[in-house]
Amino acid sequence: MARHEPKWCIFFDFHTMPACPDVGANFDADAVTDHLKSCGVDYMVFPAKCNLGLAYYNTRVGLRHPSLEYDMFGALAEACAKRDIALTAYMNIGLSHEQALRNREWCVLTQEGYVYQPDRLSHFFRSMCYNTGYADWIEEMVREVASGYPVAGFFFDCIYTPPCVGVECLEKMEQQGLDWQDAEQLHAFNWDKHIEMTRRLADAAKAINPDLLIYCNGLDYEAQDDIGTYLEFECLPTGGWGYESLPMGARHLRTLGKPVLNMTGRFHKSWGDFGGIRTEASLEYDCLYGMANAMRTTIGDHFHPRGDINRPVFEMYQRLYDRLQRFEPWLDGAQAITEAAIVWPTPYPGYRYRAPAQWERYLRFWNAIRGACRILCELKWQFDIVTTFADWSKYPVLILPDFVELEGEIAERVRAHLDAGGVVLSTGWSGLDADREGFVFDDWGLRYAGDDPYDPAYFRPEPEIAAGLPDMPITFYQRGAAVEAEEGTEVLAEIIAPYYNRHWDGRHGFVYLPPDRPTGRPAVTRRGPVAHIANPVFTGYYADAQVPIRRLVANVLGLLLPEPMLLAPNLPSFGRATVTEQPGRRMVHLLAYVPERRGERVDMIEEPIEVRDVQVALRTEGREPSSVYLAPEREQLVFEVRDGYIHTTVPHMSGHAMVVFEE
Repeated sequence: MARHEPKWCIFFDFHTMPACPDVGANFDADAVTDHLKSCGVDYMVFPAKCNLGLAYYNTRVGLRHPSLEYDMFGALAEACAKRDIALTAYMNIGLSHEQALRNREWCVLTQEGYVYQPDRLSHFFRSMCYNTGYADWIEEMVREVASGYPVAGFFFDCIYTPPCVGVECLEKMEQQGLDWQDAEQLHAFNWDKHIEMTRRLADAAKAINPDLLIYCNGLDYEAQDDIGTYLEFECLPTGGWGYESLPMGARHLRTLGKPVLNMTGRFHKSWGDFGGIRTEASLEYDCLYGMANAMRTTIGDHFHPRGDINRPVFEMYQRLYDRLQRFEPWLDGAQAITEAAIVWPTPYPGYRYRAPAQWERYLRFWNAIRGACRILCELKWQFDIVTTFADWSKYPVLILPDFVELEGEIAERVRAHLDAGGVVLSTGWSGLDADREGFVFDDWGLRYAGDDPYDPAYFRPEPEIAAGLPDMPITFYQRGAAVEAEEGTEVLAEIIAPYYNRHWDGRHGFVYLPPDRPTGRPAVTRRGPVAHIANPVFTGYYADAQVPIRRLVANVLGLLLPEPMLLAPNLPSFGRATVTEQPGRRMVHLLAYVPERRGERVDMIEEPIEVRDVQVALRTEGREPSSVYLAPEREQLVFEVRDGYIHTTVPHMSGHAMVVFEE
């Protein structure tokens, strides 16, 4: 049969302690699937084997839950098939606690000597080693499910496990000439172990049904390119991910050439929060954000062990999907269109880089990317986040945030981009060689003079980039690079030195640090297609949210690309605007929600924001609009074509509007 294409999805956890006395006692597969069908759900993920290592079907290989008296997964599979709902089997790979309990030799032995790590209430206090007999056991379970049930695919979870120094891993490392005491070699071996195990499971499943959907959670997305068939971006904003994660994940995963599901969840906190339920507005925001970035939707939940239907949650699915599915005509096959790319040297989510020194470097990139993503979202720019996996040729603008040194393929890509007429904004130490001895390309028109001696440094902009900035020395909170302009390089802002640096002199802590004098050293430069800001402004923005820094970046980008694809001049800074397209039309998605910090850690969305008279201008790109309207009602909007843009105004929106530019 043809491979299913998930669109409106539900993801159920069903992790049940062996002590639960009545697993599945009230589970009514027909009632569950009837309700989901009424919600328009076409795809469901449900565990065949949970984190505890217990099965919910009649297994010959594993252990069915001791209180489950029938083939629950089989009943669900049958009910789904009747209602044309595709069912994927969830199987946790890295966690299998009952097998760990009964076969301790199958566990990871950590470098510290733990089989059971000290925090016994952590899900991950013990993990499975794929170089033991566990690998054969879990592969046989996959084969059993793939051959025994009409599943649409497999969701393999928790692939990543810590490095193991058990005898099986030590012997394999020795055979490969690797030193387990070298952190980078140990972690590289661990990475390869994950790839090998995941490929083995996917191959076993696809040998039975080549049309299965395969997704591997806990493996870097690029690493599963030839293993899996689609991608899911897991993000529970109030459960630890925060509201900065989805913007990054959406813009990166969509460059990897596979369908992407936006996996949010109904929990107030994280997975397994049985009595926690998010506000409907916050869950709707996640779904709308994914739709606005060409992702399809899946909502995560956790079934009660008895199988009781949580009516308020199911009713929320109904209300949300009833509203969201009205936009289906403008979602089917839609693709994001962009004009800028933020370059990310280390693929997300970084399991490949867990050796301590590599992880420190990865986190530097991570914070810079988060800041760059945040600024460009607030500026309403249309952008992707790319690694060398993606094609860069379609982007007029490349952004190299803070630490992107030019070496290997990245240097080659940047060179090709400039030679093809593209422009570059680099910041901090970006553009330098790997040894930080100097700028790789003459196009920068700069000499590197080491790290900035000033802490803090200030800058004062020249008129070309001064719009909207206060006429005063403005602080760079993060220490940057010292650069010198070569002849022909335009200096757009100058570094202002403080009286003295932050320090302790034996008598006083120098913490009052006013600006003193111009240094003659550039803070911002431009040489033709390359602009450079000498400080790590993106890392700084993520750390400090300094609005003048966002204005500085906007002004510099405005020199490089004076006519961006989309203008929304009076949409508030918290508003978001993205562009997608289908043949014959483009859609501008507008969002107005504010995550508010409440208490110590939680950012909350409780209601949408009412916004009126939102001005929108979409660059014509030589395309002639026949009408402009609001979806899904098709309410016509007045529009005007002038100065290379199609201008219109949205009279009113409550949290969300989709403006369709029909040709």
